[in-house]
Amino acid sequence: MKTSDFYYELPEELIAQTPIEPRNASRMMVLHKDSGEIEHKVFSDLTEMLNEKDCLVLNDTRVIPARIFGVKKDTGAVVEFLLVAQKENDVWECLCKPGKRAKIGTLFSFGEGKLTGEVVSINEEDGNRFVKFTCEGNIFAVLDEIGSMPLPPYIREKLSDKERYQTVYSRELGSAAAPTAGLHFTPEMLEEIKQKGVKIAYVTLHVGLGTFRPVKVDDVTKHNMHSEHYIMPKETADIINETKQNGGRVICVGTTSCRTVESVAAKNGCICADEDDTSIFIYPGFEYKCMDALITNFHLPESTLIMLVSAFAGFDNIMNAYNTAVAERYRFFSFGDAMFIE
Repeated sequence: MKTSDFYYELPEELIAQTPIEPRNASRMMVLHKDSGEIEHKVFSDLTEMLNEKDCLVLNDTRVIPARIFGVKKDTGAVVEFLLVAQKENDVWECLCKPGKRAKIGTLFSFGEGKLTGEVVSINEEDGNRFVKFTCEGNIFAVLDEIGSMPLPPYIREKLSDKERYQTVYSRELGSAAAPTAGLHFTPEMLEEIKQKGVKIAYVTLHVGLGTFRPVKVDDVTKHNMHSEHYIMPKETADIINETKQNGGRVICVGTTSCRTVESVAAKNGCICADEDDTSIFIYPGFEYKCMDALITNFHLPESTLIMLVSAFAGFDNIMNAYNTAVAERYRFFSFGDAMFIE
């Protein structure tokens, strides 16, 4: 398939600029993948659509306030840094703008000296910088003080509350972007779901550079995914296996949870405790081994994520659903409305 096959027309005014209140008041399109039938609901309706044998798989990663501005110690020039992934020790992979000002050996000061950084190497393939940071105490505490949320470039409104770009169950620091399907849940709604007998299971996948990287080749199979780190706890693996044995559905909340469970299944031939890096790329033709249903948002045209949902629900079903969403004036992308594919 070609990347251009996954294009759809999206009016700019349908790109959600701010989160809706309350979180679970967003609209939700329900797509029945076997028939292609579409229903229009509200996200809070999800509770009644779940069965007591089901389990929800949630990604508990937490977004770092990873956008910081560095001042070159020799010239005073300002460079924007986006911390994408933590490597060994205090070295982070970073996107830098403008990159030409961040040469190897260059020293930067952040937050009036609360944090310093030195460019130690450059990835020749994509131009990303590897920066060694130094600070007193915990770097995450410093980032929380001086950093801002790395909102996607299509969101131009300033976010007044940083927690609105976090899920209510986020706890494991390490992401450069939020697993946005989970933004729709409230603590009260999760409690209602538990009371119904639905199991809640957590995985961790730290969302990295792949979220920001467009597909630049027209042959889908030639695209290279950026690696991301995941953790599948034994407790979660046990819940998933028990759900399957009892005839329930494994419902992934977001493409990150999906990529985690499918990475574990592909690597091990089963769902078991595991921790590794994954660069899994899911597009039509992929055979799902674990996930039975998916809660997700509406994704960018020609993105790897619209390819993933097309692999699950069928290309024609997804393109029809997206065109319907445009016609029905759904809100798109990170702060937009939800889709439940079952």
